[in-house]
Amino acid sequence: MTSSRVFCRIIALTVVIVGVACLAPASAIAQQPDYLQKSLDRGLPWAPVGTFSILGYDPETGEEGGAVQSRVFSVGNGVLWAEADVGVVATQAIVDVSYGRQALDLLRQGMKPANVVKTVWDRDPDPQPERWSKYGRQFAVMDASGNVAAYTGPKAEAWAGDKQGKYCTAQGNILASPEVVNAMVEAFEGAKGHLSLRLLAALEAGQKAGGDKRGMQSAAMVIVKKDAGVWLHNDQVLRLQVDDSEQPIVELRRLVEKWNDQRNRMLKARQEKKD
Repeated sequence: MTSSRVFCRIIALTVVIVGVACLAPASAIAQQPDYLQKSLDRGLPWAPVGTFSILGYDPETGEEGGAVQSRVFSVGNGVLWAEADVGVVATQAIVDVSYGRQALDLLRQGMKPANVVKTVWDRDPDPQPERWSKYGRQFAVMDASGNVAAYTGPKAEAWAGDKQGKYCTAQGNILASPEVVNAMVEAFEGAKGHLSLRLLAALEAGQKAGGDKRGMQSAAMVIVKKDAGVWLHNDQVLRLQVDDSEQPIVELRRLVEKWNDQRNRMLKARQEKKD
């Protein structure tokens, strides 16, 4: 084949590829879920993170953590923030991810959760008030002793709200009803076993109560304690993400149960070695 023919075929192939690429965005948008298309129609840069989450503390072990579920892809990528001996934060709804870093910084300085919530929100410059208003943000803060505080903005999409319990706080937006967060707190306080199982029980109870009105897609969990993770200098006891699943909480349970099984076998082996 002559070089000129090769060149012509390359050009033709390029035209086809470019043509397909140009058509892809319109096709992709047309296939987006209803909630995302509605957000685009309203001029929002992306969909609000309709979410329900739980932050919890175990005074017996000193572990603290959080769990979250949402009808968005990879909800764990930005919602949950945690640092051993400092605290845990959930930032959701009209999300400003910097809330997580800011809150941990203030907790590290010794500020109480209620003051952290007020300080972070007050100094929010609200850079996109029309499309991404600070009045629609929702976030919760827990310190290293299990003290909690939360904020749900008046522009967070309904139903939105939060509820605090003993060593826990549950919050959510675009939910079926207030019963979602009520059920989460009740489940956390009533569950037994490792903190991971109690956080998971809260998510399951929230979903059973109606959960995110748009459905399910992803879930995540994080638990921290100083030097309590595997390997050296690791404060992450557990970090799990289910980024895309028709049943993300079911998959999260499978992972949590597997982790607990391995943990229990390791603890048993250590005890037998001591004996």
